[in-house]
Amino acid sequence: MTQTTHPDAEARRTLELLGPAPENWVPDQPGIDHNVFIVGGGQTGCAFAFALRRAGIGRVSVIDAADDASKAGVWLTRARMNKLRTPKSLVGPEGGLPGLSLQAWHEARFGAASYREIDRIPREQWAQYLAWYREFLDVPIRYGTRLVRIEPLGTHFRLHLEVNGEARVETARKVLLCNGVAGNGGAFVPRVLAPLPAALVAHTSHDIDFATLRGKSVAVLGGAASAFDAAATALEAGAADVHLFVRRATLAAVPVSRARAYPGAYDNYFDLPDALRWAQALRFKRSGSTAPLDSLQRVTRFPNFHLHTGARWESAREAEGRIAAQVSGETFEFDFAIAGTGYFIDPSVRPELADFASQIRLWRDQYTPPAGDADEGLGAHPYLGAALEYLEKSPGQAPHLKDIHVYNPAGFVSAGVPVGDVPSMKRDIPAVVRRISRDLFLADLDAHAARIAADVPADFDETAYASSVWQREAWNA
Repeated sequence: MTQTTHPDAEARRTLELLGPAPENWVPDQPGIDHNVFIVGGGQTGCAFAFALRRAGIGRVSVIDAADDASKAGVWLTRARMNKLRTPKSLVGPEGGLPGLSLQAWHEARFGAASYREIDRIPREQWAQYLAWYREFLDVPIRYGTRLVRIEPLGTHFRLHLEVNGEARVETARKVLLCNGVAGNGGAFVPRVLAPLPAALVAHTSHDIDFATLRGKSVAVLGGAASAFDAAATALEAGAADVHLFVRRATLAAVPVSRARAYPGAYDNYFDLPDALRWAQALRFKRSGSTAPLDSLQRVTRFPNFHLHTGARWESAREAEGRIAAQVSGETFEFDFAIAGTGYFIDPSVRPELADFASQIRLWRDQYTPPAGDADEGLGAHPYLGAALEYLEKSPGQAPHLKDIHVYNPAGFVSAGVPVGDVPSMKRDIPAVVRRISRDLFLADLDAHAARIAADVPADFDETAYASSVWQREAWNA
């Protein structure tokens, strides 16, 4: 393809047509460092920073615990799929501005024909697009900065940070948690793996050196996409063999969430009765998270890949530097085990939330399902408001919770989509930004009342039209 224009021309034109971002309208408050503090500098943290800028909300800070941009997010670290699992047509961080979209970015560099040929977005290309998005829109991110504790102080928060290993304290009025799949919980590792030394086992969320698995026998537990991606990566790295164990008799193959993937259900999901939202979450969990067909094909092309269905690990122990496992009555030996078993939700295990975790309203506090439909894991999800804000377990006891917005998978039962991923962006980023804007505006209502009632100088005086004023006497004369 012959490039006749700059690849960013359409993006620049988009910003020109959009016009300059409004000036910050939020009044400064003594002792407040940030109006909005965003935890996580990945795809959603950057998208929120841009959206808040366009809403005229200044003093927004984005932090990320990673040392630099190359290590932030998951796309170049823990994500191991070849392609994203979501359709390329979904609205992403561009927020309805076509010139900033993945399609515009791709076509400007590789041509429209190339974009038509891809069915889903290649993972590394998505990472390149996000890097461009961050740099092109000049979204500043403070790397090497970790949130340690959120301390409520009435109308704002004191934030305890660790910045390149040193303690620091800052303040903010709003906190936005864009901190990934473990942001309200942690990685779930089956208890059966607990007796194993750390050197012999890892979760898919860990930074695994797959090169060290060359020539080794590897076990993978789990039947969703991350398990298959880890198995494929191990095989591609030269593992001697990989055994993947799934507790279900057959692999989950029905993506039930597609039944509600239309605007009516999507846009109005927060208005559904609790019973219906619970039933939808339970249906998804019981049906199982499906791996894309290409993830299965990626492993089944290897003759040294072995799939075990209806297989439950009964025990695991270390034996002469290897893993001895009993699985559904069979005995196996492995050099390494990988848990592709997902994540659990439990705000109480997050140290940054410790000051108020017990005051967060959870689904089990809000809704009692019919007999047979109880689920401890789903019940531990926070029961979020329509702007993905925490709600109080006991009204009036923790009013500060409404100023913490949860843009991570803990919102799944409430929101009906994988919050924090691409499917949630179109609906939830504007909703959260609107709520933040409203809350900040009303919190400073006296200042805004004075501002909107202020004297405004005239654009002109009577001399601008005096010569054209009708003079009846002069005309009749």
